[in-house]
Amino acid sequence: MDAKKDTIIEALLEHLIENGAGDIATVFARTFELAMQIERERFLHASHYERNPDRQGYANGYKPKRIDTPVGSITVDVPKTAGHVGEPFYPQSLERGRRSVRAVMVAVAEMYIKGVSTRDVEAVMREFGIESLSSAQVSRASKLLDDELAAWRTRPLAEIRYLILDARYEKMRDNGVVRDAAVLSAIGIGPDERRRVLGVSVALSEAEIHWRAFLESLHQRGLRGVEFIVSDDHAGLHAARRGVFGAAHWQRCQFHLAQNAIHHAPNHAIRKRIGAELRTVWNANSLAAAQIALTTLVNAYRDTAPKLADWLERNIPEGLSVFTLPEPHQRRLRTSNPMERGIQQELKRRTTKIRVFPNEASLERLVSAVLVEIDEKWAADTKGYIKWDYQDA
Repeated sequence: MDAKKDTIIEALLEHLIENGAGDIATVFARTFELAMQIERERFLHASHYERNPDRQGYANGYKPKRIDTPVGSITVDVPKTAGHVGEPFYPQSLERGRRSVRAVMVAVAEMYIKGVSTRDVEAVMREFGIESLSSAQVSRASKLLDDELAAWRTRPLAEIRYLILDARYEKMRDNGVVRDAAVLSAIGIGPDERRRVLGVSVALSEAEIHWRAFLESLHQRGLRGVEFIVSDDHAGLHAARRGVFGAAHWQRCQFHLAQNAIHHAPNHAIRKRIGAELRTVWNANSLAAAQIALTTLVNAYRDTAPKLADWLERNIPEGLSVFTLPEPHQRRLRTSNPMERGIQQELKRRTTKIRVFPNEASLERLVSAVLVEIDEKWAADTKGYIKWDYQDA
């Protein structure tokens, strides 16, 4: 390490001695900047101002960037380069090293290259420190990412006892037309007690053929032992689920059932109270008690709101399968919230920047990258999500 870097490190240590842990954010930021500077030198094959026949470009100043770290949000000066042939420099120590952010970058770059760029797209490009990209650079970046994500989507599966399914829609260009694409995803809980993201699929509808193909792909990869499935009443899923996992019990998400009940309520007064009334059904201490509470609720609306009463009688029993599970598991599996909170909110946060994906591959790439990161986080959870030891309690 040269004298200049030694001086920087010495100054950081002096700062730490003088200020203690109270200003650790400053020390972290300056150390982070030093690491990025070293990374830029390696990228250029030359130190700052060094004359070197192997040099592959030049240092080109810095750009401030605010990042979130374990010590809080800090602003760092990100080194820039110029005159380099090939993919532009961006420190791997920053977010671009994460698959999901790399996928966002590639999606934005594809939009830029395909001529559908807007001020918003260019702003996101600048956020990544990218001033321009060629189609060849985008192709290379997407190929590396696609190979990695395809391997994850096709990896072997094993025993999963509880399965949670969900879908969301994203806007995507298809032959020049903006359309809604269905993103199907599945998570499962197996013998290791952890949640795992099992897979994802993208298509232009939630028709049965799409759901069936997705569920069959999980089965073909080795998924077995499914006893219980949680989902909302998605279009096409009912028939596909029975065709592939017909022996499994199905739990319709209680949260979405309550939302649907509100929409079927004929007036504001009923809409205001129906959620609380349904909670008396959901929170019953047994299946028999829940069925009695449901009958009482249906009878209460038989004369004043007959259409709502009929809807409750037909649909609410689909939300009572959870009572067949051990009591300690019921709270975890009465809704699809593990999917909604753990996955859908993160997907929404990531896809907001894109708004309209340039193609199906771009959408599949980003959602896959996000799900890989969630799956890795869940795999490292030592507490577990379901305790099988409690099953017979």
